[in-house]
Amino acid sequence: MQDEASALLETLVFTLGVVTNSNAEDRRRIAEAYYEAQRMVATIEFESGSARPRIIACLERFNVYRAEDDVAAAGWMLAALQERIGECDLTHWEKLKIVAEQTVQLLLAPRNELH
Repeated sequence: MQDEASALLETLVFTLGVVTNSNAEDRRRIAEAYYEAQRMVATIEFESGSARPRIIACLERFNVYRAEDDVAAAGWMLAALQERIGECDLTHWEKLKIVAEQTVQLLLAPRNELH
């Protein structure tokens, strides 16, 4: 059975692929969703030190966008992943954090910088 860190890495790599394969308009939409998610999670309290309520809220929004086949779902997933990684209790969480942060940077980079 796959451990949680491996599953998160797989999802993070998929999300990275969505970002890098998106055109400028789609990347803008993903970025808007990501920043909306960041604003939302800032209003949600931790539960006994856990980011679970924040993660669940992001995943609920992710599911709505995914059901509509909307690329903005990637922004919500990225925010959920960062919240989980930020709990700092996963195997190699530091490496996962680097990949997540680089994904955010690619999301914001002009298209010509991606090649």
